Amino acid sequence: MIKIDRAVIVEGRYDKIKLASILDAVIIETEGFGIFNNKEKQRLIRRLADTKGILILTDSDSAGFKIRSFIKGIVPAEKIKHAYIPDIFGKEKRKTEPSKEGKLGVEGVKKELILEALEKAGVFCEETENEEKREITKLDLYEDGLSGRENSDELRKKLLSHLDLPERLTSNALVQILNTFLTYEEYKKAIEEIKNA
Repeated sequence: MIKIDRAVIVEGRYDKIKLASILDAVIIETEGFGIFNNKEKQRLIRRLADTKGILILTDSDSAGFKIRSFIKGIVPAEKIKHAYIPDIFGKEKRKTEPSKEGKLGVEGVKKELILEALEKAGVFCEETENEEKREITKLDLYEDGLSGRENSDELRKKLLSHLDLPERLTSNALVQILNTFLTYEEYKKAIEEIKNA
């Protein structure tokens, strides 16, 4: 796995799955053009940009460039790096037909091309090593009552509101985002604050 010091913004679920097999990074999908109306996701992307910077890796078709352009309009330019995959014509394995423009998207290109695109973008990458930092885990969410318990939904919504994070995060996404924004100690303090509020 390759560690990236920025959050990576991609278009869709299959792009995210592809990158998650290569990168140790926070990966956020725009849900295609869904980003245009999703204020929570826009806020999350701006916050990630402020915290660690973002890398945009969308498809090289017109839709990918529209999404890229939209994000450039909501995030200051100095907080964005751009990685571009080359125009390669073909069809992704899971699809019955090629895309409208006939180009492979992020999910369809080889790992080497993605790594080359990251290198050209000047993104800091390193091989993942075991760090000593105490990470927040799904077990912590369970033990703190944020999942798998009676009233978990209510407590989880309080925490997300307290941290100004989107309501609809999966447990995996929540753990990843919490580890991006908080240390374990800050997380425990936030839990204590919402339980005592």
